[in-house]
Amino acid sequence: MQLDLNLLSALDVLLEEESVGGAAFRLNLSEPAMSRTLGRIRRVTGDAVLVRSGRFMTPTPYALSIREQVHATVQQAKALLQPPEVLNVAELQRTFTLRGHDALLEALVPLLMGSVTRQAPGVRLRFLGETQGRTEEEVQDLRRGNTDLALGSAPSSAPDLLHEVVGQDHFVVALRRLHPLLTGTLTTERYAAARHVSVSRRGRLHGPVDAALEEQGLSREVVVAVPTASVATRLAAESDLLISVPARMMVGTLEAFGLETRPLPLHIAPLPVVVIWHARTEGDAANRWLRTQVRDAAQQILDHPEVDLHL
Repeated sequence: MQLDLNLLSALDVLLEEESVGGAAFRLNLSEPAMSRTLGRIRRVTGDAVLVRSGRFMTPTPYALSIREQVHATVQQAKALLQPPEVLNVAELQRTFTLRGHDALLEALVPLLMGSVTRQAPGVRLRFLGETQGRTEEEVQDLRRGNTDLALGSAPSSAPDLLHEVVGQDHFVVALRRLHPLLTGTLTTERYAAARHVSVSRRGRLHGPVDAALEEQGLSREVVVAVPTASVATRLAAESDLLISVPARMMVGTLEAFGLETRPLPLHIAPLPVVVIWHARTEGDAANRWLRTQVRDAAQQILDHPEVDLHL
């Protein structure tokens, strides 16, 4: 049987839209023509692919199982057929959208903007905050081109999302100057007995620090959870609350609020910094250039030898 690769592209759009009408609009086809294409896909696959459910259409289990693979295959095929792009960075006119955690963006944005502005004055950058965990919406934003890069601490499991670990950071305890715990050694027991701020976009009062304490038969009192590291830093600066934060990402903010730092008296795995992009943009010279700028700025922050902060 001769395979029509156009069916693969049509299947990709149908599985994204879950609608014959929506797929027809995106492919500039009439709905009857799109319905005929769906019929051909059904005959080739031997599966209904999309079934009517009230006013909507629902993917079959088979369709759900192949959706990500179909999308990745279509994007890789498009990349293969695109001619190599010669990039003139100085004349590049483009807006890029990046999404990341506030602590990382606070450290990264000034360096990144300086580099981008010097090399490509026609480039504009938009930065978005992370949502509560890596949601399907964030993944779809990368797939649809609404987001160009995502910056986080873990890669995505989606096969059409690529990633690079650009460095890692370690955690420290930050506390106000003249805090009682600055006198003497900050032991695990003294740390656990203090009152703490948790940084969690989902409002969690329990995290990796608490799990590490539990392994030693200890627990701490987290009295407040806030969504951003900057809010946590201000609370620590104005009270006896402790915060446990990435050292190098937060160095500027901690110094601005006059906070002291001490080694975290627990073993917590270093925090990786991961850059994520869609396979569709793997061969895009402008996106590749932007990834290089992000990598260089992140490594400048994470590898800096002068920010061990009293370790």
